Amino acid sequence: MIAGMEKRTRIASVDIMRGLTLLLMLFVNDLNMKVAPAWLGHMKAEYDGMGLADWVFPGFLFIVGMAIPFAISGRIKKGDSVPGILLHIAVRTISLLIIGVLMLNSGRVNPGTTGMHKDLWALLMYVSVFLLWNDYPQGRHKVLFLILRAAGVAILVFLAIIFRSGPTDDPGWMITGWWGILGLIGWGYLVSSLIYLALRDSVTGTAIAVLFFLAVNMLDQKGLLGFLDPLRPVLGIIIQANVPLIVLTGMLAGILLRRMKDSGHERIITLFVTLGFISLAAGFILRNWFIISKILATPSWGMICSGISFIVFAAIYWLADVRGLTGWAGFVKPAGKHSLTTYLAPDILYHAIWMSAVPILFYKQSSEPWIVITGSIAWALLMAGLTALLARAGIKLKL
Repeated sequence: MIAGMEKRTRIASVDIMRGLTLLLMLFVNDLNMKVAPAWLGHMKAEYDGMGLADWVFPGFLFIVGMAIPFAISGRIKKGDSVPGILLHIAVRTISLLIIGVLMLNSGRVNPGTTGMHKDLWALLMYVSVFLLWNDYPQGRHKVLFLILRAAGVAILVFLAIIFRSGPTDDPGWMITGWWGILGLIGWGYLVSSLIYLALRDSVTGTAIAVLFFLAVNMLDQKGLLGFLDPLRPVLGIIIQANVPLIVLTGMLAGILLRRMKDSGHERIITLFVTLGFISLAAGFILRNWFIISKILATPSWGMICSGISFIVFAAIYWLADVRGLTGWAGFVKPAGKHSLTTYLAPDILYHAIWMSAVPILFYKQSSEPWIVITGSIAWALLMAGLTALLARAGIKLKL
């Protein structure tokens, strides 16, 4: 009886939207954009507009923010101390930053000076990530799992030591750069989690935090924060403010969802759709001063993406939590439940395929857009299936 009640009170739309954004991410990342229609991909930095791929990542950031109030309040309810929660936030953030930087640098390997094929380096790196951050079962085989984690650490240290990005006379090493996708998530998660821990479920306080980072994003875009340049090599994502803005907007949505759980579905949907249109309007007003650009991380782009996310979530919420229609989303359940595994596992296959030179990804070579699109859809769905199989085998990442 209790299990059934928990199942009914869980907000299905959060998991479904997380899974959908992840599958879309796999889809757009796999597309051969030389053949696929331009509107499916990323627009160039100076282009004033956006394609599907320009919303997918901020859509995921939005749902990262939505999950924060539920996750941290759950830890508080279980009796976790504030120092314990801070430690969890720190470990999770550092883990995301490390993996993000490793992924960012995997494409910079110089085989000649590194002494290893770049695909092999990347393959070993991803395998090590799974060894180190896998969610091993409790109970038996503790020593074995400890050995596996230690092996993951040892291989990552070895790969870091031998890494070279340039020629012998200027070998170079790893860079933090833009921190990679997971690194961006890490910075946004850190800022938003700390703000939630300080303000808890305060709608007013969180709304002020959203407006603050929107203002900082605008100031940065206008070049008025040059005095913070010495801090940019480490804190650049926070200073740029766009990623925290989007995550915080999602966190505001999560807080509203928690606080309005007894107010009725109609009020929740009405509020989310209203906030969606307000965010869209703000984005298009800001377009008068800032072009819509994902690459440049403009405030107009951030607000438009948050507006889309509010409305998309409201639609999924109506279908899944109001109408109880969740069967259609069964194929995204593995991705929603094991998001990090879903995102990283395909890269292991990519590098293995590239090393083998077997034309498994033949659809990418087609000149027909429908073949390219169909192939990438199939790839994304297969990766969701792979995640489910890996989870059954006890392979599932957890930070």
